[in-house]
Amino acid sequence: MTETPTKSAILQWISDNPALTSKRDIAKAFGIKGAARIDLKRVLRELEDEGHLTKRKRSYDDPNRLPPVSVLKVAGSDADGDLFLAPADWKGDAPEPKILYIPKDGDPALGPSDRLLVRLTEVKGEDHSHEGRLIRRIGTGPRRVVGVYRAGSEGGRILPVDKGNDREWLIGAHDTDGARDGELVEAEQIGGRTRMGLPKARIVNRLGDPGAAKAVSLIAIHQHGLRDDFPPEAVAEAEAAQPADLGDRTDLRDLPLITIDPSDARDHDDACFAEPDQDPDNKDGFVLWVAIADVAHYVRPGSELDGEARERGNSTYFPDRVVPMLPDALSGDLCSLHEGVDRACIAVRIRIAANGEKVDHRFHRGLMRSPASLHYQEVQAAMDGDVNARTAPLLESVIKPLYAAYGALTQARTRRQPLDLDLPERKIVLSENGEVTSVAFRERLDAHRLIEEFMILANVAAAEELERLRTPLLYRVHEEPADDKIEALRETAKASGLTLAKGQVLRPALLNKLLHDAAETPLSELISMSTLRSMTQAYYAPQNLGHFGLALRSYAHFTSPIRRYSDLIVHRALVTAHGWGDDGLSDWDLEHLEATAKTISEAERRSMVAERDTNDRYLAAFLADKVGAEFTGRISGVQSFGAFVRLDETGADGLIPVRSMGAEYFRYDRDDQTLTGSETRTEIGLGQRVTVRLAEAVPVTGGLVLELLSVEGEPLRRQGRPGRKPARKGGPKKRKLKKAPRRR
Repeated sequence: MTETPTKSAILQWISDNPALTSKRDIAKAFGIKGAARIDLKRVLRELEDEGHLTKRKRSYDDPNRLPPVSVLKVAGSDADGDLFLAPADWKGDAPEPKILYIPKDGDPALGPSDRLLVRLTEVKGEDHSHEGRLIRRIGTGPRRVVGVYRAGSEGGRILPVDKGNDREWLIGAHDTDGARDGELVEAEQIGGRTRMGLPKARIVNRLGDPGAAKAVSLIAIHQHGLRDDFPPEAVAEAEAAQPADLGDRTDLRDLPLITIDPSDARDHDDACFAEPDQDPDNKDGFVLWVAIADVAHYVRPGSELDGEARERGNSTYFPDRVVPMLPDALSGDLCSLHEGVDRACIAVRIRIAANGEKVDHRFHRGLMRSPASLHYQEVQAAMDGDVNARTAPLLESVIKPLYAAYGALTQARTRRQPLDLDLPERKIVLSENGEVTSVAFRERLDAHRLIEEFMILANVAAAEELERLRTPLLYRVHEEPADDKIEALRETAKASGLTLAKGQVLRPALLNKLLHDAAETPLSELISMSTLRSMTQAYYAPQNLGHFGLALRSYAHFTSPIRRYSDLIVHRALVTAHGWGDDGLSDWDLEHLEATAKTISEAERRSMVAERDTNDRYLAAFLADKVGAEFTGRISGVQSFGAFVRLDETGADGLIPVRSMGAEYFRYDRDDQTLTGSETRTEIGLGQRVTVRLAEAVPVTGGLVLELLSVEGEPLRRQGRPGRKPARKGGPKKRKLKKAPRRR
């Protein structure tokens, strides 16, 4: 009878032969046959229980050794731009292996959450243990969920915080991470579904009390995978940075470049100054200076700061905190154009004709010193005659010339006819302990529009400059709306008694006419929101596909490099194009421009959804103690399951479930966007004025449930006799739609 091998002998075999690890392979290697296999099975099970082996279907793996073909995840890049991978689920006692990714032509761009099937080769004498070549990408990382943990007798369940997601997740007894009942947690999916059909997960982060004020933005941060902690290496680089000296820079310190920002701004990355142009060939024209923080000087290609900023893509702003793209040592200090201190900048001098057209521009890498950091309200107040100690010395020499230059630019804007969507923005005000004290709409001032117009002009100048110098860049692309979206907008306009003309080349001016026609009607906000929904999502790309919304041929983001990585790339491109230094575009930047565009476009969308979800949760928290109160609003959306209402007072959106509208059946008309009662003939459609009662507010999900009380001032007629057959005919006539003609 063959002697059963020792545990150490089995482990050594598996380590030496990672491709031959099934029970049959092991038995063959040690000459084990017949009944001796029972003892081998027992030893393998003991090794598994002790954590030395991991059973994978019919084979055994050494948890401290990777098989030649492994499932890995993207771990990040180093200072040289090399991409590294890590095991998707490392259970070994040894340090996690570091795998260098070796790309080949045709490999897709990889993101931080991608899971890959990779062929591995061990290497010696390097700072990494393996090199990996992609076999195929098999999806993103384990699906994650943020929710409230409910403990059970053996483990428990997670109730997700996502609105509309009531599918629970099952947590095993060994996967709770010590979470307490009612605690907010983050978990990742493991294995398949249980016999009850619930997905299985393990808790990976305990986030504390879901009712705490700080939990609102924390939920969004974890739910959307935002990076809220900087690695020590990136922080160290930021804190080691020193202020730039004049050197070869243009000295702009005598120019009174002022910053104008919100009163609660966390950073100041743009400054401006305007004066009449003294050139007789540009009679009544202006010279406008726009100076932007020189972030490229501090965030060098391939550095830890650069890799972290690229993955973040942008800063994300919540009412109670900001998740910045750069550490505070840069974003709040060296890269912020504070008043009275020297700051490195990249500035553009733009000459504007009297009619607002750009005559020419010239870029400089400079050093500036702002005389004042002002906020919008005080600048506007100064122009309206209410000066203070900060604005009085600047009114004649700085503020009034800025408004005069803006006046010229508005003429050019009127001729260009960009999309005129000026939607109100909500402002959520928090107390010191994070509770919502008020919700209001931000006031839109000429001071806001002035800065926006200056920044748009500077962005155009940057794009045109890099095109002139034939330097690669990232454009801000906004393609024209799809035909089906415009047809849906046309139907909404028709249902509102308005017209969106057919048979014309689609331009923003055509949509502006619709917005203008609706402006003086009660349906103004509805048409504005419907127009916004018809637009495509803007994104970044190295190809110039134009900007439909702004009606511009070439457009790039240049003016916010503290909070947008796209702008940093454009700054580097300007450095390269003008030969200003060695901190321009690297070879890696150029090779990965397409991948960078994709990465930061996706990051921007994550941030937008996270900010929206957080605002919804704060609004629900604000309204939670007003359950039972009545509110007015408008129907903003209709679906088969109910109608959405935007409340007048706060701009919050709530759902009227169709089941709460009475016992009758409501027919959903997708084309007309209406719900029609089968008995009462009550019709609920877009734009209608309604009165509702708040039935439920759930801060942890941001959900609001409403009860419909009246439509257009008429009390809701409820059908109280369930079981009666619906009327056969005679209801509202359904409009026939014609297919929109295709543009050629």
